Amino acid sequence: MGSVDGTGALPVWWRQVLSSQRREVRRVLGELIATRGVMPLLMKVRNGEHWSPAEREELLLHLRRMAHLSPYLVALVLPGSVILLPAYAWWLDRRRLRRRD
Repeated sequence: MGSVDGTGALPVWWRQVLSSQRREVRRVLGELIATRGVMPLLMKVRNGEHWSPAEREELLLHLRRMAHLSPYLVALVLPGSVILLPAYAWWLDRRRLRRRD
């Protein structure tokens, strides 16, 4: 009988691949969740305010986290990701219209 997640019937090497993939997904999601506060921080300067030294340090920390994720984000610039461009354009336009800029 197989395991609860259905991987018991798979070869050992395939289970290791799936385990590795799940581990990386958890890591990437954890990093993305940790960078949630970056947008309000970035928008602060756009809204005419200034960053404090502590906020600059926090911003650098967020940027370093995102730099470590960049290998995963390369998939967005690979062939085939062009399919997503209309969705990106729609999303960006929707945000612009909501701000009424």
